[in-house]
Formats: sequence, structure tokens, C-alpha cells
Amino acid sequence: MIQVKNLHHSYNKDDQFAVKGISFEVKEGEIFGFLGPSGAGKSTTQGILTGLLQLQKGEVTVAGYNVKKMDNKMFNKIGMSFETSNVYSKMTAFENLDFYRKLFDCETRDPNELIKLVGLDGKEKIKAGEFSKGMKHRLTFARSMINSPELWFLDEPTTGLDPAIASVIKDIIKEEKKRGTTIFLTTHNMHIADELCDRVAFIVDGEIKLIDSPRNLKLQYGDQLVEVEYIKNGETVKESFSTVLDDDKTKLQEIIARYQIETMHTKEATLEEIFIKVTGRELV
Repeated sequence: MIQVKNLHHSYNKDDQFAVKGISFEVKEGEIFGFLGPSGAGKSTTQGILTGLLQLQKGEVTVAGYNVKKMDNKMFNKIGMSFETSNVYSKMTAFENLDFYRKLFDCETRDPNELIKLVGLDGKEKIKAGEFSKGMKHRLTFARSMINSPELWFLDEPTTGLDPAIASVIKDIIKEEKKRGTTIFLTTHNMHIADELCDRVAFIVDGEIKLIDSPRNLKLQYGDQLVEVEYIKNGETVKESFSTVLDDDKTKLQEIIARYQIETMHTKEATLEEIFIKVTGRELV
């Protein structure tokens, strides 16, 4: 669905590149996470993929179209939800979506259906300028779905949302993936990436450091441990045991046989911990 080869981009058109020769592909039907701190090159790359920035050097194909020879038909296939909401403040929620869907040369979804989907039902006739930041973000998210995109670009889709609404947004993303939508997710939130993404790319200073699935990264970089809490002599004891070392496995079996187990779970590295280990950078 997306092929990128040797992509470079300089805002001053000199040798100071914001993106430095990156290459990757996004497979049809997957959620691909593009992860990195602010200034890493995420937005620059996304801007080129969506036609907001001109391709300077490299080869980029999006939804079957070469972005160097941009075809308006490509925009019927893609949707884009920006981190910073850019809805029309003097239009109502319904008017925003109704206006936007007229820009497409393809079948579009019912604005009222999408408004209800993101939890804004009852707000259809209220001007977007009266919305809170989180409500504007949800309206922007709904708008990105108006053309039922085959390729969906999501930039920090849960930013500024309370946990309940963020959960709704994540459920919508999961449902769209089930329908076969390919999703390109840019974020510095490793928790949402871990929960949603089939594969992730770590980008720092304009360079991709690695690409793999969250599961494979945890297996490769995380310690294989089991953390156990059990009752011993009336007190709660907490210990960690390797699932690889024979001595630890024997001790764990003895504890399970002799004591009352309160909790037991595997202890794995988080994506954020792995990111720091691989890149030497924090997500700030």
C-alpha cells in the first residue's frame, strides 16, 4: 500500500535533511506505527506521503500512485486525521462533514453516522468554534473517515482525549482494520502503538533505526521473567524468576507447589524502554 525508497527531504533545500534516506513499506491491511520524538521526521514523512510536501529525492508510491505525479484520484483512497484540528469554526459539526464529503469523487459516509460514532451525537447543529479541543479533535477524526479510505493516516489520534473517549477511538481503529483498511499511525505514544500496531518503525533524527512487530521487539530486547507475589509466613513476598535459567524455573515450581500465589505475570520490556535502548533517545 505504501512503498518508500531512499527518501530525503530538506526544508532549506540544502544538505540539512529532516529525513535522511529512509526506506520502508506498509503492507495492505496492516497498522504500521511510525514512532519517534518531536522533530524526528514523522510529520515530514507523512506530509510527503499525503501530498502536503513535495517529493524532493527518493521514490514514493501511495495507494498505487507515484506521489511525484500526483493524481487527484489518489485522494479518494486516503483519509487523514491531523494532530492539530483544522475544522471550520463557523460551521456546525454536520456542516463541516457535509462540506468535506462534497470534495470527493466517490461514495461517502453519512455525516450523522460519523458524528454519532465519535460520541458527538446531539452536537450536530453546534458550531465547531464552540467545541472544546477534544471535541474538535474527534470531529477531525470523523472527517478523515468520510470517504471510507483504503489508506488511513492517523497523527496522534488520541491526543487530548480522556481515557474513555480514547478507548472509543482505539476501538474504531480496530474495527476499520478488520474491514481491511491500511493504517499509517504516527505517534510518540508507545502505549497506543503497542496496543494497535502490527509493525512499528523507530525514527530518530530523520533516520529509521529499526522496523519490527512489537512482539518481536519485546522478545528480542526484553528480559524473559516471571514476577510472582505469594504469601510466606503471613507476609506477601514478591520475586522475579527467569523463564530461561533452570535453577529459576525449579525455584518457581517449588513456590507454586508450597505457597499461596496472589499474582503471577510475565515481566516484559515496554516499547518505550526498547525505544530508549535502541535509539539512546527518550520520547520527548
